Amino acid sequence: MDLKQKERLLFKMLRIRRTEEMLADRYSEQEMRCPMHLCIGQEAVAVGVCENLETTDRVYSNHRAHGHYLAKGGDLNSMIAELYGRTTGCCGGRGGSMHLIDIDAGFMGATPIVGGTVPLAVGSAWKSKLLQDGAVTVVFFGDGCFEEGVMHESMNFAALHALPVVFICENNLFSVYTHIDDRQPSRQIYKIAEAHGLDSCQGNGSSIIEVHQKSKAAINRARAGHGPQFLEFNVYRWREHCGPNFDNELNYRSSEDISLGLSQCPIENFKSELYSENVLNENHIAVFENEIQSELSAAFKFACESPSGDLVSASMKVFSA
Repeated sequence: MDLKQKERLLFKMLRIRRTEEMLADRYSEQEMRCPMHLCIGQEAVAVGVCENLETTDRVYSNHRAHGHYLAKGGDLNSMIAELYGRTTGCCGGRGGSMHLIDIDAGFMGATPIVGGTVPLAVGSAWKSKLLQDGAVTVVFFGDGCFEEGVMHESMNFAALHALPVVFICENNLFSVYTHIDDRQPSRQIYKIAEAHGLDSCQGNGSSIIEVHQKSKAAINRARAGHGPQFLEFNVYRWREHCGPNFDNELNYRSSEDISLGLSQCPIENFKSELYSENVLNENHIAVFENEIQSELSAAFKFACESPSGDLVSASMKVFSA
């Protein structure tokens, strides 16, 4: 990996982090009336995977979709406008945070239904297999999705037909506030996928280099006709399941777990690596920060000045009642 690519990976992670931090800061203004699930702490998976994709490749996501959308090239203005319920949003302001789409970028959609996009992604890969269009489909989901029957049905179908689909499990250990040990027997998720006949592996989702390398290999195998791939990346979600705040006071995660999770920050750790390699210094980071802040200011201005359609306005009145 050359220096320019390393810079690009850091910039993309930082852009997602600053976008979500600004969303969190402004959520209390009550102008964004949709539920919001942030991926702060999980940015390396979105960026590392999507860096290996072509525009013609297709991505599906879940309720925690901001990072996937931006990493795949989704339009920032349209995303912010969507959260504000504006007609210029990527779904016309009717979908909100959990329903993002940018077909031009190959981001085919996100839904909050657990496992809902998994069979859609398999269908997309089935299309590629039939048309031989050379495209790969990637679907992101959490560890809770592995408890849905459609997940296993989809893996079975993908394996049966050797489809060019890559399943990406972001395992942050929690389904809302319930730990995986209270939901699943003692087993490794990627091993179950392997039993379905998929090429499978596990990795550190807080290491952008590891995510990039393992997803690159998996995407190349899928594109070359070697069938479905499954990657399980262990990650740490910094903030509450749904909403802009930290929720450490709820005590569903121990103080030791919280400290360990925060210490695994994919951005700060990669930044330190690049500093030690003399690839970047603080001046470079300042340039990145200024560029991102300028882009974000323009995006929020665009959203706030965009019109609300009649249906959206009516919906917002209902939520306000």
